[in-house]
Amino acid sequence: MSRLVVINLGSGNLLDGCSEVTAQISLAESDRHPIQCRGSLPPAPEIDQLYKTWQLLYREFYREPGSRSTRTIKIESEGVTHFSEIEFRDLSQRLKTLLNDWLNSESFLPIDRKLSRILNPADEIRVILETNDDLLRRLPWHLWNFFEDYPFSEVALSTLEYGKVNPKFQKKLAKVKILAILGNSKGIDIQADRQAIEALPGADPLFLESPHRQALNEHLWDKQGWDILFFAGHSQTEEETGTGRIHINSTDSLTLDQLRNALNRAISCGLKLAIFNSCDGLGLARDLADLHIPQVIVMREQIPDKVAQEFFRHFLEAFSGGQSLYMAVREARERLEKLEDEYPCATWLPVICQNPATEVTTWQEWCSCQLEKRPRKISKFPFKTVLPLSVATTLLIVGVRQLGILQGWELQTFDRFMQLRTQEGQDLRLLIVTVTEEDFQLEDQKLRQGSLSDKALGRVLEKLEQYQARAIGLDIYRDFPVSSTQKDKSTQINLSTYLQKSNNFFAICKASEVGKPGTAPPPEVPPERQGFSDIVKDSDGIVRRHLIAMQPDPTSPCTTPYALSAQLAFHYLEKEGISAEYTQTGLQLGNVVLKRLPEPNNKNSKNTFFNYLQTRRGGYQQVDAWGYQILLNYRSYRSPLDIAPTVTLKQVLKGQVKPEVVKDRIVLIGVTAASGASDFVSTPYSTEGKTHQQMPGVIAQAQMVSQILSAVLDGRPLLSVWTFWEEVLWIWGWSLMGGVIGWQSRFHWLLTGTVILLILCFFSFALFVVQGLWVPLVPSVLAFTFTGVCVVLCFPCLRQQQIYE
Repeated sequence: MSRLVVINLGSGNLLDGCSEVTAQISLAESDRHPIQCRGSLPPAPEIDQLYKTWQLLYREFYREPGSRSTRTIKIESEGVTHFSEIEFRDLSQRLKTLLNDWLNSESFLPIDRKLSRILNPADEIRVILETNDDLLRRLPWHLWNFFEDYPFSEVALSTLEYGKVNPKFQKKLAKVKILAILGNSKGIDIQADRQAIEALPGADPLFLESPHRQALNEHLWDKQGWDILFFAGHSQTEEETGTGRIHINSTDSLTLDQLRNALNRAISCGLKLAIFNSCDGLGLARDLADLHIPQVIVMREQIPDKVAQEFFRHFLEAFSGGQSLYMAVREARERLEKLEDEYPCATWLPVICQNPATEVTTWQEWCSCQLEKRPRKISKFPFKTVLPLSVATTLLIVGVRQLGILQGWELQTFDRFMQLRTQEGQDLRLLIVTVTEEDFQLEDQKLRQGSLSDKALGRVLEKLEQYQARAIGLDIYRDFPVSSTQKDKSTQINLSTYLQKSNNFFAICKASEVGKPGTAPPPEVPPERQGFSDIVKDSDGIVRRHLIAMQPDPTSPCTTPYALSAQLAFHYLEKEGISAEYTQTGLQLGNVVLKRLPEPNNKNSKNTFFNYLQTRRGGYQQVDAWGYQILLNYRSYRSPLDIAPTVTLKQVLKGQVKPEVVKDRIVLIGVTAASGASDFVSTPYSTEGKTHQQMPGVIAQAQMVSQILSAVLDGRPLLSVWTFWEEVLWIWGWSLMGGVIGWQSRFHWLLTGTVILLILCFFSFALFVVQGLWVPLVPSVLAFTFTGVCVVLCFPCLRQQQIYE
């Protein structure tokens, strides 16, 4: 699609700024209702001064051909001596930087943002700058970053006043008629320009070598008219008047005003383009603008002969080959880059001067000739390039992930998701009895061995039995028997007998590890009412997984196969008519099945699966996944520490706990005092100090019990991950998305990409909360970004490949 952008700078200049800048964006000439926006540009006296310095040095650099061998400029009159070529290039770079800083001014942002929202890098864009200020017209506008971001755009200049001329004698001929004026050629080779014209297909040139004014005037009045007026030779713009002058032979020079009537006649007969392949032609372009000629191509400054020849040859090849005039000029100008080692700033010289009131036509529209090779229609999306790139990116990211390099970031993302979830109510199926610092000082605790004396334990168990607790879990190590010397007449139960025969009391033990002997359970508690307290911690010490069962070591003091949390949950569910039993698919709890291998949920079934974590599952790539492990779906009410109602040992012993708070609940007894023998674990939640929250072991056990009960009885989602190939497809999909966005929205890719990534984060979080699905967010973000950046950086090359077959 072709777009036209006309930016009117008004009567502004660099010293005073441009207080009224208007931009109109339209679908070329077919759009009669363009989009208009306004802005302004602040004064930029530093650009004014820097350009004048650059111009002075540039002209001195090319004034003496022999001096180019030393590349040194000496300007005694201006007080500047021995100005090296390197410094000249640095000056040019500073001018580019200042120009872009000026165009990035806040007051110009409304126009810049509007352009970025409406225009597409795939569009062919003609940008016309309207101004009468001589210095603004001389600036190298093609250095604006806009033209780098939009590879099919080119800039042209226009005056503020223009009008449309309807040719009176125009008719389409078989060939393009060219009037080529070969003027004063002293010191230059203009025969190369002649050869380039003669090689043109479908051209009918007439060459006037060193003509006199009369002959030139006569040919401009030709009734058949001309399509192109070409001049090669010497020219300049007079500094005092700004008038252009061409040297038509070795003795005569003319201003275009001296050919005014003849040029008017030529334009009325269909003259469409004037090319002045000579030095300092902006004055010529201004003079022709008064005659409303459609288009003029001139050189901003003095131009070396080699540069002029190369530009003209490449321009004719591109223009006659089917490209638009703007794209032909851009291609020819950019191809001058190869000469800039010898001729600095060669690409700055060519410039189009356009009459906005006229339509832009092509070489083929000027004649009846046909292209031997037409450019093919550019593909909407380069699948042949971006598709392999997205696949390669996916393989790279997955490979890096498999090495465990991304695991830390993925676990941090898991923690952040956990923290951002909304609050849930307390699990009222649980009650936690805590042993605090104050409880250590109780009278009943005087003869304690460990954290809880026989007397205190007996009394609290008596209370809980009296209040009809459904299950009691003691999360305190007690690897010693009940003392025979301590008899408590205040309790009606025999503690040793109770521990042996009670069906709803469970105690903990700890399995042995390498270098650690483990901890035995209370001797009185039978194996079926024992549960291990072992938990699995990640490399950063945080508990994110729930170890439900494991194969016990026969030599360990703790040989129970189930965790305390699992034993309590199983016992509670039995009262609900849900028994734990082994089936062909694994350990089953009602509709919940514990399976060894990860298996996706059946959409037609209400079953929930505990996914067995392998050594490479989800965000875990290097982890010891022994036993039955699932991700721990923490429950938070104001804080994860408030998962269930909590009372102290003192409150229970003093009868301050109501029976209904205990009845039919799982009661967990554990130490929360920092000085006691309690175990604290780190959680994914953060404290105000930005450190990971420490949780007493008894609260962690409550979290694990609650997870099982909530999944079975409430349908609360368990946290799960996809299979390997599902995750690969997900990552590849976002990688491909990054390529698409990079291709379609190159200029504002950062903004568009940021929005897409925010959507990805939100969607990933929604899956985490609603379905309990932990998707590979970090690899997806990296794949999206990497592919997108690659496409953006390679954009010009990809586009160029699609222009021709």
